[in-house]
Amino acid sequence: MNDFYAEYRSKLRTPEEAVQVIKSGDWVDYTTNFGFPILLDKALAKRRDELFDVKIRGNLLNGPIEVVEGDPSREHFYYNSWHLSAYERKLFDRGLCNFIPMIFRNLVPYYQYFLTVNVAMMCVTSMDKHGYFNLSSATGIAKGILDKADIVILEVNEHLPRIYGGFEESIHISEVDFVVEGTHPPLPEFPINPPTPEDIAIAGHILPFIQDGATLQLGIGSLPNVIGSEIAKSDLKDLGMHTELAGNAYYELYKAGKLTNQRKTIDRGKGVLGMAFGSRDFYDWIDQNPGVIACPLTYVNAPETIAKIDNMISINNCIAVDLFGQISSESAGMRQISGTGGQLDFLTGAAMSHGGKAFITMTSFYQDKEGRRHSRIVPHFMGDIVTSPRSQAYYLVTEYGAVNLTGRTTWERAEMLISIAHPDFREELIAAAEKQKIWRRSNKY
Repeated sequence: MNDFYAEYRSKLRTPEEAVQVIKSGDWVDYTTNFGFPILLDKALAKRRDELFDVKIRGNLLNGPIEVVEGDPSREHFYYNSWHLSAYERKLFDRGLCNFIPMIFRNLVPYYQYFLTVNVAMMCVTSMDKHGYFNLSSATGIAKGILDKADIVILEVNEHLPRIYGGFEESIHISEVDFVVEGTHPPLPEFPINPPTPEDIAIAGHILPFIQDGATLQLGIGSLPNVIGSEIAKSDLKDLGMHTELAGNAYYELYKAGKLTNQRKTIDRGKGVLGMAFGSRDFYDWIDQNPGVIACPLTYVNAPETIAKIDNMISINNCIAVDLFGQISSESAGMRQISGTGGQLDFLTGAAMSHGGKAFITMTSFYQDKEGRRHSRIVPHFMGDIVTSPRSQAYYLVTEYGAVNLTGRTTWERAEMLISIAHPDFREELIAAAEKQKIWRRSNKY
């Protein structure tokens, strides 16, 4: 019988010892969310003055990232993110983070075929008796990155939930170069925000489209989670989970007896996720729960996978929509806010599903720091990054209603979108549509 613990002990290092393998010019990967290697990052930051041009990738990290905070010149460490968290957005605004465009289902293939990873470092659960470390909330992309790395360093985080998997949810000690241990702070918590009247209205417009036995994907951001919590209060039953990111809304659905996964057409009886973050109760729920499995995003987000799930309901958030139906979910003008993520993956897959529907949601307006209102439905974009093209726009929802843009002409789209815009902005949007030659005199909103 193999003595995996002896192999573990032979590979055990202090964080300071482990990061000695990193050289100037290396590409280093921190993977994603709670895979962020807190202790190794601090140890690497201490080597600042002896290293130059170490390029680091990560995404959805909560920080603080010590190699970034301690090197404002970016001469020693150069950080890049695939998808900005709120913390990484602040780094971006300070000129301390660059964005890497991607579609989440393709992220691991990018590494597999095109990218270099000299050293991958990430947090994992403790090793089990079979020699495996669980990749926990980073399962969606972690294994593919670790497989590409020349050197793999694992950091054991005592707080991570162990999430059962379909595949690629773990890594064996034999695949690892070094292991480090230490004390970590509790995992960050992300409770659901109290719903606003607009949130409740948006959820009310979506609920009639959802039937018993539907499977839900709730995207990144507060609004999809709020909508999910409102669904938990409905009369719907036997709902399923198939999602890139799982958060507290699914726990609310479970507690309400709505989430059974029993009517899914694939992975029946299992709630499928790629990543996860929420509250302490949520982490306890997904920990070693046979009803929840983590899988790589090459499977979870693949449109061909999603299309196999009957009555797939995808609900994602956006920042703005223009009158042509182009959807921006990741930038405000040219300021990067988040990332493409899996929105286009699920928009495509849900549209292919038998009985499936894809919803992009937004409040009709936002307020700036001076308290001025601005419409989220705009005449046309001025540098905003298009996340979902107009050719794939499906249901758009605000507190004023839900419209289906599928197959509609440009003038029909303008009419529909103006009908769900805030009333204060409708006349100026009509004037803009006329100027853009996408308005008919017979239109009524």
